[in-house]
Amino acid sequence: MAIQSVGVIGAGQMGNGIAHVFALAGYDVLMNDISPEAMEKALSTIDKNLDRQVTRGKISAEDKAAAMARITTTTRVEDIARTDLVIEAATEREDIKNKIFESVVPHLRPETILTSNTSSISITRLASRTDRPEKFMGFHFMNPVPVMQLVELIRGIATDEATYKALHEVVEKLGKTSASAEDFPAFIVNRILMPMINEAVYTLYEGVGSVKSIDESMKLGANHPMGPLELADFIGLDTCLAIMNVLHEGLADTKYRPCPLLTKYVEAGWLGRKTGRGFYDYRGETPVPTR
Repeated sequence: MAIQSVGVIGAGQMGNGIAHVFALAGYDVLMNDISPEAMEKALSTIDKNLDRQVTRGKISAEDKAAAMARITTTTRVEDIARTDLVIEAATEREDIKNKIFESVVPHLRPETILTSNTSSISITRLASRTDRPEKFMGFHFMNPVPVMQLVELIRGIATDEATYKALHEVVEKLGKTSASAEDFPAFIVNRILMPMINEAVYTLYEGVGSVKSIDESMKLGANHPMGPLELADFIGLDTCLAIMNVLHEGLADTKYRPCPLLTKYVEAGWLGRKTGRGFYDYRGETPVPTR
């Protein structure tokens, strides 16, 4: 089946980025969220990010106008039924994702491919709650979506070859690169990245170094473009904790135990950039370490 229209469920940071790249690649995009305000904010963000690409000479003003014209929004999940490919991009909580799939599945056409942008949750388990496990896959974009080149393709135990090939072709049309991952907790990128971030939090927790010294050490000593604590703030500390819990519970290995300090920050509501405070305080002109 030729994929021409895409439904994106969730208008947050990941959802608006996914809508952006699909619209720019020529797909008709229908974005769904329970909050009209979230969709307005998402359209504003997409508009600004496309403007940035125009300014940098990466796309033309005509490309931007055409991309924006391809994006429509709806609060009705049943409207997603008319699309060829559905991408769930909601919060990294399995119960929420299952509720979304339960609400959208009855309205889908038999040939529609259903995917999740989950960064860690079992694709086989999510697929088993739907009517189409053979047409279900993990479709994990990296953040920020318009900038990052990788997309992880994760097959569940029942995913058929036609579905995999269709999504592989979609990634190529987006101008990105796919990496095939087996369906184990956190897949490839987060299986490696999150324990590093968690270890950086332990390094802070144990007083080995300050926020500033830890981040500068990894930027200047390991040539990382962003320090691990700064990166955690960018991702969202709640997301980091959720992925560490998936790793810890799914692999039953103590090396994946979330650092108590990470848990404490999440309990405080200090989730990083999106809440104004995390390992850095973003409420002033320049970020200031909170420890």
